[in-house]
Amino acid sequence: MPLEIACDESGSEGEKLIGGQTDVFAHAGVRLSIEEAEACLVELRRRIRSPAVEYKANHLLRTKHRRVLEWFLGPRGPVHGRARVYLVDKKLLLANELRALVGPEVAPDDEVLAAFNDVLRTRNRRDPAAGSFFAMAGDTGELRAKVAEVREAKVLDPLVPAILRAVEYWSAGGEQVFLVHDEQPSLKGERLARIESSPGLAGLKFVDSRTDPRVQVADFLVGVARRIAEDELNGNGDAVLTELLAPYIDPASLWN
Repeated sequence: MPLEIACDESGSEGEKLIGGQTDVFAHAGVRLSIEEAEACLVELRRRIRSPAVEYKANHLLRTKHRRVLEWFLGPRGPVHGRARVYLVDKKLLLANELRALVGPEVAPDDEVLAAFNDVLRTRNRRDPAAGSFFAMAGDTGELRAKVAEVREAKVLDPLVPAILRAVEYWSAGGEQVFLVHDEQPSLKGERLARIESSPGLAGLKFVDSRTDPRVQVADFLVGVARRIAEDELNGNGDAVLTELLAPYIDPASLWN
């Protein structure tokens, strides 16, 4: 039997890596049985005591539920040692792509990064965004060719690399992995085929998170992880929560 891992993401905005709603992308995988996940949700409801029909990460992130959040992430919590979170600093990902193309001669400030992001996302070569970026970085045929290659490769969206990393991590012990993932309409065609051909993957099923308690637990974890990481990135970190999150963070994360 393959190892079943429930997954969810938070902060996904496709190829938009700067100027969006979030600064951090997070993807979580949780190794729990359906019964264990159901018990976790029952306990969360007992501790939070909200009348909401569906609980989300925001319930845990409220100040009045701080002790519940610490329990959830802590060594006596339901996911400790049973989960992994892959984090991506979106701006850092974009800056790394820029440096790979143009080297250190172009400073990756926010204006340049925004123009670079725009030119990689547009499919229209006459888009004004393209002119803006090349005016800053140097309008050469070589650079335009490199940008075209990156655009075709569609390397900016961190979702597919995150899922591939989840397969790699959970199959490292030699077990085949079956992923149960929250619905992702953007994953189709070549993107889906790339995931399905991953070594170590026994299968992949997309579900409505409300129908699978394991995915609901992954939703809790990935939501609080993204918020904790984003606060830390923006200089508003909580030392206790950052320390509690640390054991979950995948070392392959693109994270300082």
